Amino acid sequence: MNPGRLPLRHDAAIIRRLRWPWSRDAVIVAVAVGWIALGLALEQTGGIGLQRAIGAATWIVLFGLLRGESTGVRTQVIALVAVATFAECVASLVLGLYIYRLDNIPAFVPPGHGVVYLAAVALGRRIRAHREVRRAALAALMLGGLWVLWSMTLSARPDAIGALLFVLFAGYIVAGRAPELYTAAFFLTGCLEILGTALGNWTWAPTTPLVFASMGNPPSGVAGAYCLLDAAALLTAPAASRLLSRLRPA
Repeated sequence: MNPGRLPLRHDAAIIRRLRWPWSRDAVIVAVAVGWIALGLALEQTGGIGLQRAIGAATWIVLFGLLRGESTGVRTQVIALVAVATFAECVASLVLGLYIYRLDNIPAFVPPGHGVVYLAAVALGRRIRAHREVRRAALAALMLGGLWVLWSMTLSARPDAIGALLFVLFAGYIVAGRAPELYTAAFFLTGCLEILGTALGNWTWAPTTPLVFASMGNPPSGVAGAYCLLDAAALLTAPAASRLLSRLRPA
């Protein structure tokens, strides 16, 4: 299997298995969503020690969910965590696009990106298995468009950056090679950002540096930024796979 491609099999046996209400993919999504919500709720009033404990537990959740996954998916998750951690340091610590509650990169953020990505892969597989890619993508575009419209007209912080990110998200849906992954990422990351900002785990800046464009909290098209990370994981996974194979003992 090419680790640079999202592994979505189409044979009848796999499709029948995925249609069971509590398939492996459904469990992955449920556990990922439940743990992320619980972790954010616990972290909102704790100190650095609690952050580190939640981070360690998130690594355990991630490794547990990866059991049974293909080498391709595991490699994508590794690549995603590496890319996302670098992006977090630049976006938060250097550019100040958003600030975490304790002015750091919490220990749960790197493995949390892996958990969210794996949940998007699992949800994307279910969308593909049920042959609902077009409908799900259309629903994501419609909801995202309404969110942008609200944020540009009724929000206290007009969201120009959110509108630009939504254009990026729409581009991935229309022209990306894994629209089911990007569609799933929209629903998962949208809920994640709304919950995290509502609880005060992190706060987006009112404007972006350099261009000084207004930005919502969170930006309405934030899924576009996550899709950029997902695409980077798909592109870098083959190189990561080759590196891991060289590191294995002969």
